[in-house]
Amino acid sequence: MIGDYLHQMTDANSIQDAWEIHTKKMAEYGFDRLLYAYTRFGTGSSLGDLQDALVLTNHDPAYVDAFITQGMYAKGPMVAWATENTGSCSWKMIHDMIAAGNVTPDMMEAMALNQKLEVIAGFTISFHEVSLRAKGAIGLTAERGKTQPEVDAIWAEHGSDIELANKILHLKVVQLPHTTGQRRPLTARQREVLEWVADGKTIQDTATIMGLNPATIEKHLRLARESLDVDTTAQAILKASSQNQFFLIER
Repeated sequence: MIGDYLHQMTDANSIQDAWEIHTKKMAEYGFDRLLYAYTRFGTGSSLGDLQDALVLTNHDPAYVDAFITQGMYAKGPMVAWATENTGSCSWKMIHDMIAAGNVTPDMMEAMALNQKLEVIAGFTISFHEVSLRAKGAIGLTAERGKTQPEVDAIWAEHGSDIELANKILHLKVVQLPHTTGQRRPLTARQREVLEWVADGKTIQDTATIMGLNPATIEKHLRLARESLDVDTTAQAILKASSQNQFFLIER
């Protein structure tokens, strides 16, 4: 039942736990391969650097490599739809575009890849965001052998619950800590130093508060910048904040 799912999801303490709960629930509806992506660094004309995006998927490695790592996602018609819209959309739209002759060579290339790797029938959900630069969406791929009309019939019966479950996943994931695009996790000391600097404390203030010398504070900041793969402390604060890495309860 959707109520059991909602209780489990709201109690999840990590992205890994939330994703496991969600993939199991979607499989019950016949969607066994999911691709979720969220960025806070879109530019309006693009989704920004994929290294700064949070991507979750249980697709086959071959598909992940071709569609995500090699950048084929940028040519996908459903990705283009998700960038410009909110709500849910049947992949029937792709068939309608082909029938109307409204597909570009790039789109055809992406669709050929999907056909080859059996990513054929499904739905895409694009989430409402309050920031102009943020965008989150998820592609739900149906089990192999299912046709789009069969998927549309599933959606007609269960679409409201499926969409609700995916919205809850999105809301849960964006408030959990993650380390996308980092070379290595921040240490507790590095995070604490960044937290004090983010609060407006100077290097000397932070050193006094933490009982350390200023040179050690500078070292922690430098290592934090390296871990977050950024050039400045301001960028480190922004990235750590966007990844919900501040003021975490140590477990």
